Amino acid sequence: MDKLKAITKQFFHLLRQTFTEWNEDHAPRLAAALAYYTAFSIAPLLVVVIGVVGIIVNQSTVQSQILTEVQRSVGPDAAKMVGELITNASKPAEGLLATILGIATLLLGAGGAFGQLQDALNTIWDVDPSSTGKQNSGVRMQIQNKFLSFGMVLFVGFLLLVSLVINAVIAAISTYVVNLLPGVEFMISVVNLVISMVVITAMFAMLYKFLPKVKLEWRDVTVGAAMTALLFTIGRYLLGWYLGRSGTASTYGAAGSFVLILLWIYYSAQIVLFGAEFTQVYARRHGSLQGSVVVPTSTKTPAPTTDGLVVVPDAAAKASNTLALPATTTPAKAPAGSLLSGIVFTVGVFAAALLAGIFNKTPKDTSLT
Repeated sequence: MDKLKAITKQFFHLLRQTFTEWNEDHAPRLAAALAYYTAFSIAPLLVVVIGVVGIIVNQSTVQSQILTEVQRSVGPDAAKMVGELITNASKPAEGLLATILGIATLLLGAGGAFGQLQDALNTIWDVDPSSTGKQNSGVRMQIQNKFLSFGMVLFVGFLLLVSLVINAVIAAISTYVVNLLPGVEFMISVVNLVISMVVITAMFAMLYKFLPKVKLEWRDVTVGAAMTALLFTIGRYLLGWYLGRSGTASTYGAAGSFVLILLWIYYSAQIVLFGAEFTQVYARRHGSLQGSVVVPTSTKTPAPTTDGLVVVPDAAAKASNTLALPATTTPAKAPAGSLLSGIVFTVGVFAAALLAGIFNKTPKDTSLT
């Protein structure tokens, strides 16, 4: 009982520390910038993703699935607007030069949001802007960053493809199983949700691992990605419920659908950045960066490593009111494995509560007609 109490205390201490540093890094302002770039990147991003996944799966099926998810999250008007954006952005240009320029614009636009996300993650990890500025000044590094952003776009497309295939398999199996064993719909829904959580966790883990200019271990980003996936899943339903009842769309008239999408991206970006902050706090308190020396970034530039990444000093004590425990208080600290088990247990409890709320509701009509 005492061990569980200690783990719970450590977990809530992590959340407190995360919220403190989330405010110190001005995460809402970073989320606003990320929402702005994402709003203008959403059309080329979706066109590229649909085109990549459409090589294997029918493009209309992919687009329909995306629009269905948009409708569930933001509403039918926003889904209709996104559909029009995809249609207009994917219209073929006339002439070879126009086609080449159009493709280049799509690729650059699709990676714009990931570039802004990388800057936000570097801020959260206290990467010295002067060090990354020197590294990114060369043409080679600029091209490398663009390829990294585009690689993330392809990875999102791959995860979407995996999700579509898994959903199709589950739908086929569920039709067969329900006929044999009536009453197993709930278990199938649970399996579907778990797989969805795994896919979302993989996406956030890749973003947290490769975008910031920091050397991280997979065990660090996996914990933060799992927490972010849980918050993102819960937040998706809460945001959809709030935006559907707030009357924001009617307030802004013709621009209402765009405002709804912008608000949804903004609040979702805050969840993503909070998860990144949680990853940073966990890595420095219980992960691979545990016990690193505290060196303010304003007085010492982090030394670049041989592979071009920046090793960031511990920033657990950014301000005088930090909640970080002294480095000498090791006896009172729970083992990292125990804390990880506690986090997994807490995530499981929240997921169970989410399941109880979701699957007791009447399914919505997701048609876009």
